Amino acid sequence: MDKDGNLFVVNFQKDGTIGKVGEDGKAELFAELPEGSTGNSIQFLSDGNMVIADFTGHNILMLNPSTKEISVYVHDDRFNQPNDLCVSSKDIIYASDPDWKNSKGRLWKVGTDRIPVLLKADMGTTNGLCLSPDEKTLYVNESAQRKIWAFDLDEAGNITGEKEFAVFEDFGLDGMKCDSKGNLYVTRYGKGTVAVFSPHGELLREIELKGKNVSNLTFGGRNKQTAFVTLQDRKGMEKFQVEIPGK
Repeated sequence: MDKDGNLFVVNFQKDGTIGKVGEDGKAELFAELPEGSTGNSIQFLSDGNMVIADFTGHNILMLNPSTKEISVYVHDDRFNQPNDLCVSSKDIIYASDPDWKNSKGRLWKVGTDRIPVLLKADMGTTNGLCLSPDEKTLYVNESAQRKIWAFDLDEAGNITGEKEFAVFEDFGLDGMKCDSKGNLYVTRYGKGTVAVFSPHGELLREIELKGKNVSNLTFGGRNKQTAFVTLQDRKGMEKFQVEIPGK
């Protein structure tokens, strides 16, 4: 979601594209990525430029929304496949980097110098990630292992501590977002729900959706009180209202 309330989605109508959904709900093709690139996550930097996790090109791409010029923001041969992104107020990008075949994954940090720093190796299948509102905690989940980790961060955005935040007995985990009070929204792939946790790890509720393969979510609409959710099995999106605005 950009600052003007436009919603952007990867793989609109076909792989390798970016779609744009206006406030009126009308969707249109916004941009096509370079050949060999496929988007998996979209976030925005403070200057309004879009950054995209390009999992087939092993890049993080940057797209200028005004000119639609696309460039490689960062590439590293060590990337398995940048999967999900979150961005701090200092324009630090965090990226999950799963190795699905071997049920492993890593966690990366990319600062404004565009140099990738490996924050954590030898994790499980890293997937969804997001920052707490105060940016002192980075939540990262492992899809195959069904775990969520909470990492303590210092002022430079580096990890200083970690703890197991939540563990599930069934179904996969995918995208995550926080609301403005620090509650964590987790998409439950295969179950068709969004689980909501307090900052202390207490499961507050689960919101049931029509689709089952829930892949990611974001907050938007007036006062950021609408959650938009992508569903792979429905090849579209659903939405629901929340009382506490998104971060």
